[in-house]
Amino acid sequence: MSSSPAQTSAHTPNAAPKNLPERLRDFASPLALTVVGIIVVCACAAFWFIAGELPVGVVLTILVIVMGAVVSVALFAFGQDDDTGAQGPGVTALVEALAEPAAIASFDGRLSATNPAWRDAGGNEKRLPAGEGSAALFVAMREARAQGHSRALVRLGSFDFEMLLSRLGDERVLVRAASQGVLGTGLLLNHELPVAESMDAAEEAEAVVAQPSVAPAFDGSDAPFGQALLEGDTLLTAKITRVNPVFTRLMGGSAADLTGRVWGDLIDAASREEAQAKLDAKKTAFEVKLLSNKDLPLQVRLAHTPGGFMLYLFDISEQKQLEQSLAQVQKMQAIGQFAGGVAHDLNNLLTGLKLRVEDLLHNHPLGDPSYGGLNEIRQISTRAEDLVRKLLAFSRKQTVKRVTLNLGELISESEVLLRRLMREDVKLETEYGRDLPDIHADKGQMEMAVMNLVVNARDAVHASGGGRVKIRSAALTQSEAVAQGWADAPAQGAALIEVSDNGPGIPPEIMTKVFEPFFTTKPLGEGTGLGLATVYGIVNQADGHIAITSVVAPAEGHGATFKIFLPIKVHVAKPDTPKVEAAPASPPKVTPKDMSGAGRILFVEDEEIVRGIAARLLRQRGYEVTEASDGEEALDIIQSGDKFDLLISDVIMPGLDGPSMLKKARPFLGNVPVMFISGYAEAEFSDLLEDEVGVSFLPKPLDIKTLAERVKAQLAA
Repeated sequence: MSSSPAQTSAHTPNAAPKNLPERLRDFASPLALTVVGIIVVCACAAFWFIAGELPVGVVLTILVIVMGAVVSVALFAFGQDDDTGAQGPGVTALVEALAEPAAIASFDGRLSATNPAWRDAGGNEKRLPAGEGSAALFVAMREARAQGHSRALVRLGSFDFEMLLSRLGDERVLVRAASQGVLGTGLLLNHELPVAESMDAAEEAEAVVAQPSVAPAFDGSDAPFGQALLEGDTLLTAKITRVNPVFTRLMGGSAADLTGRVWGDLIDAASREEAQAKLDAKKTAFEVKLLSNKDLPLQVRLAHTPGGFMLYLFDISEQKQLEQSLAQVQKMQAIGQFAGGVAHDLNNLLTGLKLRVEDLLHNHPLGDPSYGGLNEIRQISTRAEDLVRKLLAFSRKQTVKRVTLNLGELISESEVLLRRLMREDVKLETEYGRDLPDIHADKGQMEMAVMNLVVNARDAVHASGGGRVKIRSAALTQSEAVAQGWADAPAQGAALIEVSDNGPGIPPEIMTKVFEPFFTTKPLGEGTGLGLATVYGIVNQADGHIAITSVVAPAEGHGATFKIFLPIKVHVAKPDTPKVEAAPASPPKVTPKDMSGAGRILFVEDEEIVRGIAARLLRQRGYEVTEASDGEEALDIIQSGDKFDLLISDVIMPGLDGPSMLKKARPFLGNVPVMFISGYAEAEFSDLLEDEVGVSFLPKPLDIKTLAERVKAQLAA
């Protein structure tokens, strides 16, 4: 079959480039000369209209200028044409000479040249194929641009090809099939049919009818994915005729066992239904589960062949694990945000409750009939405050005071208390590594994390009839930490706190839930479900990592192991400084017992119960307090010209938050000290106050004693 004239002319290699006189002769067409004449006549008429006369010299000058401009434009166009010609003919001829589908594309996907094999396969567009799989293609193009070459799966029409991508300079890439039919149907394309000069219509029709009888190509012996050739009218009833080694490994059988089997009989019943639905929707890629191994996630891609299908099988286990890990992280983040919001609201309520109870206790001292009931309410609020601290720790929004701690000292000091928490049938063991490093963390939080892990292990061991709980501490190098479960271990290494037990272990189905707040396997009333959630938040807030391993009984070595990894504190050597004789020590500060004072305070708080009670208690101690329910109201009061000695403000408020309000109000406040109160950690908003001075922080829930002391200290300073 001969190519059409248009096709032939479009892809004939360019002729030899013309010289400049020939190009100028082509350019001097009647149309171009007519345009030049019109421009000259118009310019002369304009000059005559303005000046009233038209000297011959002016006419000649106009003519020279116009001709010069036209010649300059022509030379520029010729130069551009030369550049294009220099780039194109050789590479275009190379593409034309390739037997497999090939094209030249720019890195934005536009095609500048294609060969007959590419067009016959269905690549008739002016851009690279879009749709399913296009993302992977453009990722491969970026790799080719950076590394010089890459591979990608490309669909042309109804054909699938594994394409090789090779960079051509800085702007283009050569895209060509790895080999004919490697991932396609293997049918002969139009350009591959034998050319017969005298083929008549009947012979041409006979050739087209005979075309589907060509055997599909099958060469997947070196492919990194499973490949099988199936014969049949429908995919689920088609029989396997040929397989490659990867296909047999994924299917868990030999080539002899699989040959002749019906593909649909090898997959799970639910997968068959889903696959049929995908096929009905004209999908060529979907997931399946094998009847022999339902835990192995596989993806199927297929292409039609004469009398059957070419099927490709991909193991997507790693992809599924990444998806599950991402989903788990996103779920924990969402729960953390929810827990932090709940804790913030509870802190506001607890602040109002504590302030009110303390006010009543002041009016009903010890000996009053109401004192006992009020004291019980205060104890209940203290327990609720502890619950809020756990929620904030899980959401990583608890106020922390980091100090340098030695790992060995931290564990040894906690050991005394932990031994008292053990039951008679549970033994606590400790193992201290050599040269234990320093860490930078909140001491109280780390003690709570270790205690929660030990208590959790104790309860698990006790429920199974007794056993042991072991605490191990060690210093790890970066490679050792990575090997034990912290993939992002820092270069300086990690400190390890390991709590293990020989209890029943944690079943795999609940391993991903153990750090969720309020999740517990203990009987009703025996656990809040916040112990491990608190540990998770504390470790993450300390820039560390926690990992779990478990062996379920009755397997040998059963039990659970929790590993806390923390960054090792790097000590920076300080330069030697000359010794200065120490000044005589000033007497220690004594906390003032007199809580009364004087001064004007602006109290900004959106929670009415907190604002009202705190303002009233401060007024009782001699302060003049102005209240504002949000940042906008506070800003209006400040801008109105009122003067204050202290600003007390909540951080998170509807509309204008505390730090933003302060930035706008600072020009009017001058050097007035500011005290922020919040249930969130100071680190949550400290970056918003980098340029501020005279700012302090008081965490919620508040009590009147602490509030009055801090107010008096701020005003005294």
